[in-house]
Amino acid sequence: MRIDIISVLPELLESPLSHSIMKRAKDKGLLEVHVHHLRQWAVNEYGTVDDYQYGGGAGMVMMPEPLANAIESLSASRAYDAIIYVTPDGKRFDQPAANQLSMKGNLLIICGHYKGIDERIREHFVTMEISIGDYVLSGGELAAAIIVDAVGRLLPGVLNDETSALMDSFQDNLLAPPVYTRPADFRGWKVPEILMSGDPKKISEWRHEQAVKRTQERRPDLMQD
Repeated sequence: MRIDIISVLPELLESPLSHSIMKRAKDKGLLEVHVHHLRQWAVNEYGTVDDYQYGGGAGMVMMPEPLANAIESLSASRAYDAIIYVTPDGKRFDQPAANQLSMKGNLLIICGHYKGIDERIREHFVTMEISIGDYVLSGGELAAAIIVDAVGRLLPGVLNDETSALMDSFQDNLLAPPVYTRPADFRGWKVPEILMSGDPKKISEWRHEQAVKRTQERRPDLMQD
């Protein structure tokens, strides 16, 4: 998979995409992430990519020309399965969305900044709009990093044990069950005996029961879908 990201602050994406599982995915050649500085396509020698909004009001708006040129330049080299704009008014990002995107080949993510991007870019280029939650960030870079991480870890071969992703929270609309490690007795707090029984079937049943219980207690809305 290849993911291209357009940003006015590419340095914000350096650390999140250079360590841990994302580094492993890139080192294995399973994921390519290329961050492009929007100012490459600025409208003048000063690197201008934003301007005041028509109608007045506080906040600058990212201009259509640099974004259009960036998208068209990148699209000339490859076809994108989705051109994504991360925005608070997009569709809420969830595990099914991550699963869906993980099956794509090429993605392009646009990081907004300031007051957002010119609406004409959204109308004529963007094919998917994603929100990571009902709050506003200073820019789309952190949201883009979250999307890349959530999608990248699902690629076959990225995790050492591919079944691990299947037990994550929100798969099958359930939260993950409790997990334990050694020692079996810590300060008198003991690991449930079933997990040390060596019976895979009973352990699987227990984990499912615990996942259902935890979901009912903490996120009953997930079970109403």
